[in-house]
Amino acid sequence: MPEVVSQVVPDAAAADVLTRYAEFLATAGVERGLIGPREVPRLWDRHVLNCAVVTPLVAAGAKVIDVGSGAGLPGVVWAIVREDITVTCLEPLQRRAVFLEEAVTMLGLQDRVVVVRARAEDIVRGRGPVTSLRSSVVTARAVAPLERLAGWTVPLLSPGGTLLALKGQSAAEEVSLASATLERLGVVEVDIVECGLGVVDPPTIVVRARTAA
Repeated sequence: MPEVVSQVVPDAAAADVLTRYAEFLATAGVERGLIGPREVPRLWDRHVLNCAVVTPLVAAGAKVIDVGSGAGLPGVVWAIVREDITVTCLEPLQRRAVFLEEAVTMLGLQDRVVVVRARAEDIVRGRGPVTSLRSSVVTARAVAPLERLAGWTVPLLSPGGTLLALKGQSAAEEVSLASATLERLGVVEVDIVECGLGVVDPPTIVVRARTAA
């Protein structure tokens, strides 16, 4: 566990759980193809801490939906770091959903994390086994360009909710291309936030979009 973890997760018990999760990613996550073998040496900086540094943007007591959760990044990480929030990991692929369920059970997060096997697009369109899901915060990491992602995520927000989309260096360009879509979907405020300065390099870039209350 890197020394900087204590800067992000001052609670020792939570840091230990985060370490167990990282170990699970580095073993079962690689074996099942959720994490590439080349990612293991940079697992903490590029993936775990990259997600953890965003948690100050999450409102206290928030209900979070992690769209396309995959291996649980950022949803599982956020639930470990922030004991005051609840997280729905939305993942359509069975092997990933099974991995998530195993991780949640192993880490003792069953009371605050639920895994839902469904596509966000289907929920938005009222199709499939889950036809209604809303929360105060929706997040996604490495899922799709913002213009497409907005259509799958913003409709899942409750009034006055916040989308926290973890992006890369193209964030500003994506916001520009998605501006008309965001406005049509009811987004009233958008900004770009750099998280984890001095902790992760490069810092995590987040597009934060808020809907009308």
